[in-house]
Amino acid sequence: MKLIVNADDFGLTRGVNYGIVDAHELGIVNSTTMLTNMPGTEHAFQLMERYPGLRVGVHLTLSCGKALGEGYRSLTDSEGNFKLTNQYRETNPVEMDVYEAEKEWELQINEFYRRGIKPSHLDSHHHIHTWEPLLPIIQKLSEKYDLPVRGGFSSHPSGVKLYSDMFDAGFYSDQVGEDYFTRLFEKYGAQDYSVEVMCHPAYADSLLPEFTSYSSKRLEEFKVLTTVKIPENIKLI
Repeated sequence: MKLIVNADDFGLTRGVNYGIVDAHELGIVNSTTMLTNMPGTEHAFQLMERYPGLRVGVHLTLSCGKALGEGYRSLTDSEGNFKLTNQYRETNPVEMDVYEAEKEWELQINEFYRRGIKPSHLDSHHHIHTWEPLLPIIQKLSEKYDLPVRGGFSSHPSGVKLYSDMFDAGFYSDQVGEDYFTRLFEKYGAQDYSVEVMCHPAYADSLLPEFTSYSSKRLEEFKVLTTVKIPENIKLI
């Protein structure tokens, strides 16, 4: 089995950033995705130069922080903050202008390209790229920028190249433990899949709770990711 361990939320805060690069240098994290609209974004870009072996993609968002674009009718409030939350699936899609979403996601992706960097792949905060109203947008952007996309779709969008054969979101909250990767091989190993495991290592700084309720548990993830011995029949790619 081939394994990608992707740390979400690079760029969220400096504590998150340091937790991710340390989990890469000291542990098994070999991929990450960056929020390009957050307080730690510039710091994350600086760290990229010091860790060239860490693949970095774009963690697209419509549900956290301020938008990079301005003048949106449906996406943001009067202060430019995104209206959507992690409960976006309860929102009526008619209320959201998907063309505004496309414009905002292009701005987020182009934070990489304006620095001369091609991201490794695309995924999203709260898995919003798998939301049915946005499937045509992620399909269009994946093809335009020639970037693979994290799986997890209920119905795979035509023409979208996936980042891995399987996407596993189970390494989270009460499921975090040192036996997780042994159980992962038992689940996927016989088919010799490439599997992406989502994770959220971080040093929980004072800014983190302003953006997420999933805070202190990230320290536990960090400990596992930097001490676990993965089975010999799992290859990090």
